[in-house]
Amino acid sequence: MRKRTVVIMGVFSIAVLTILGRLIHLGVQAPPEQVFTLRNSTNGRPAILDRNGVVLSMDIPITSVYASPRVMVDIDDAVERITATLPDLDRKQLHRRLSARGAFAWIRRHITPREEQALWNAGIPGLSFQRDKKRIYPNGTLAAHVLGAVNVDNIGISGLEKWIETNGLATLRQSGIDLKSSALNPIMTSLDIRVQYALEDEIGKAIKRYAAKAGAGLVLDVNTGEILALASLPTFDPNAPADALKPDRINRIAASVFEMGSTFKALTTAMALESGQYTTRSMIDASKPVAFGRMRIRDFEGKYRPLSLQEAFIYSSNISMAKIAMQIGKDYHQEFLRRFGQMETLRTELPETATPILPRKWGDITTATASFGHGIAVTPLQASMGVAALVNGGTLIRPTFIKGDPVETRKLASRLVSPNASEAMRFLLFLNAEQGSARNARIIGYRIGGKTGTAEKVVGGRYSKTLNITSFMGVVPVEEPRFLILTLLDEPKGLPETHGFRTSGWNAVPLGGAVLKRVLPMLGHMPSFDGHTDPFSAFR
Repeated sequence: MRKRTVVIMGVFSIAVLTILGRLIHLGVQAPPEQVFTLRNSTNGRPAILDRNGVVLSMDIPITSVYASPRVMVDIDDAVERITATLPDLDRKQLHRRLSARGAFAWIRRHITPREEQALWNAGIPGLSFQRDKKRIYPNGTLAAHVLGAVNVDNIGISGLEKWIETNGLATLRQSGIDLKSSALNPIMTSLDIRVQYALEDEIGKAIKRYAAKAGAGLVLDVNTGEILALASLPTFDPNAPADALKPDRINRIAASVFEMGSTFKALTTAMALESGQYTTRSMIDASKPVAFGRMRIRDFEGKYRPLSLQEAFIYSSNISMAKIAMQIGKDYHQEFLRRFGQMETLRTELPETATPILPRKWGDITTATASFGHGIAVTPLQASMGVAALVNGGTLIRPTFIKGDPVETRKLASRLVSPNASEAMRFLLFLNAEQGSARNARIIGYRIGGKTGTAEKVVGGRYSKTLNITSFMGVVPVEEPRFLILTLLDEPKGLPETHGFRTSGWNAVPLGGAVLKRVLPMLGHMPSFDGHTDPFSAFR
């Protein structure tokens, strides 16, 4: 009798345990609140604003859906119900992932409220939701190369978004703190979205007009180094950043290097003045080409006569610049470029940055060609930084995309040129905008200084005779500079109205003038019609 009782109890216990295990496996006894679970994402990010408080990037709440395949009752039924709400999901792939019976599987990141409600109503055991964050960029493509983008987990992967990640946000997240966007101080950038829009709009029109491959530009405060606008077209939409990976979407201002052509002549001319060997009235013999074996350095539409330094600048004489650099010497030339930040990688908040391409050996030929912006390739941003130092009195300031970032912490060098040399450069830039290659940038009511650049592109290891990079650097107001503008066009074409010419003065320069005409009033600089004073009378 005792044995029979033990056997019956054992069989009964096994049966109960088997039924209980099956019930747990099927989940049929789970109350509704246990069929679905909610969890919160901790990947909040601070908003990004322009200098006037306009939102450039922010988080919004959104829901993601995932599954716990191990506790799903009927995989076929689950796939049927899920795809009824999310019909664009790959049914075979979804079935394969759920059939693996793993502990976790994403169904879809970032679903709509309507899709969320429909999945709740479907009552699928093992389906759960996560309260997520989605990064949005209300202005679409505007300033995309500065802002960057985030991945599906709201982690910064490029631009300022990545800079934020590496400057404390990732550490906070790893500590387990629940990061709520509302609790994080917004990042106020140096950008002015009005200026940004005008810059991008004008570059886009110029690309279309001149059938250019691409275009780029920036607006920089020469006294603080703050960048008010930076554009590179074609661009991408950070709301759907897959296009950012296309090669032609690169940031041409900070992440590409170019031979900047004659804009480099501003540095060469400043070097001549600072060396003490030249004044603006010094004469250079430009009557015949400079010869290196079979190679000849010639002037484009040259005068082929002795030129004063100021004539050499406004006529953009390659011969004169080469002779100046060789006279001063290659060691001094290299050191001068190094002091102005042209020989090393420029670091800003943007992680996307390029390193200058320098010649392996710096001989006489390099000294001659680098004097007019060939044989050395730098980013347009660092070239702009160098010219800004020429006109602001000689202070080299690392550019920034953050409003109010202390200037003192970003000063790379001071007193690079004397006050007299700096003023002489402002005069020459003004003269070039009045009489030289930059005259198509003139705007009534403003004193503008500028320098043009046209560089032949290197194709297959050789300079192309038909493909150019054209650029323009403008400074305003030139007598007391505040802003520097750079415009750049990649492979612009000649037009009937440009007489077939594709050099900078016919495309990048009028582009720069169009940008300045729009943005200067936005920046509080109204035109003045007092034409009786000459701030540079001492140099005439």
